[in-house]
Amino acid sequence: MDEISGKHQAGFCGGAGAAFDAMDPDQKVALVRALRWPLSASAGARSCSTTPGRPVRPLLVDPKNLPRRRALTTATGRFALLHALAHIEFNAINLALDAICRFPGLPDDFYRDWLRVAQEEAEHFVLLREQLRRLGGDYGDLPAHDGLWEMALDTAADPLVRMALVPRVLEARGLDVTPAMRERLLAAGDAEAAAVLERIERDERGHVAVGSRWFRHLCAQRGLEPDRTFKTLLQQRYRGRIQGPLALTARRAAGFSEPELDWLQNRIGQPAAARPEQACHD
Repeated sequence: MDEISGKHQAGFCGGAGAAFDAMDPDQKVALVRALRWPLSASAGARSCSTTPGRPVRPLLVDPKNLPRRRALTTATGRFALLHALAHIEFNAINLALDAICRFPGLPDDFYRDWLRVAQEEAEHFVLLREQLRRLGGDYGDLPAHDGLWEMALDTAADPLVRMALVPRVLEARGLDVTPAMRERLLAAGDAEAAAVLERIERDERGHVAVGSRWFRHLCAQRGLEPDRTFKTLLQQRYRGRIQGPLALTARRAAGFSEPELDWLQNRIGQPAAARPEQACHD
């Protein structure tokens, strides 16, 4: 690596890596907000730690050990929902930073896109934390699970797999469920929290579109047909069920093709992983 590229790499990875490693949520948000483009991302990147910086709380537990959500008509129920969403957004900051740090050699626009995503996720976290404080608590007051980061570890070896299974599966699920959550908050009389979810939903459509863009770019680069590749990766690598209903308009805007949507629609309620003969011939 030449001297200039080395300097670029150190500055780029130092900034994103420091934000990734920051444990205090306020410090992480401040570091992400301070990141600026251009960062000379194409010069290369180092791998981030396998564990992002995060506070001691919330306590991370198995999903089945999380308390059942209460009705949104109560402040306790709304707090539990918003806390779960804040935890997702905090993880999403780290996921975007990890994409920047972990996958070298991609076009500058890849890193520019994920920098924007990281900064928008940070703003989402701040907005949700403000709602938690309005309700008398804070982030960390309730337990949470680590499923989103576990998927990050499962996809750490290949940016194509990461783009397929994190933004286009886990984050895309938010496009399906957020409108109903927003309506429930409005029905409970919490227009302020509902407005935050409306902002998040709008931005998340763009985040899933970033995943779609780079998934298709990497498929083209490797000579792979994207619709079939997406289906195969879900069958081979995703252990969850396909859940519905799907927000078809939002998913189309986020880069899903009609064959992908048809395939997902036909498998709602079923495990994504198929029997070997299905994976070969479906």
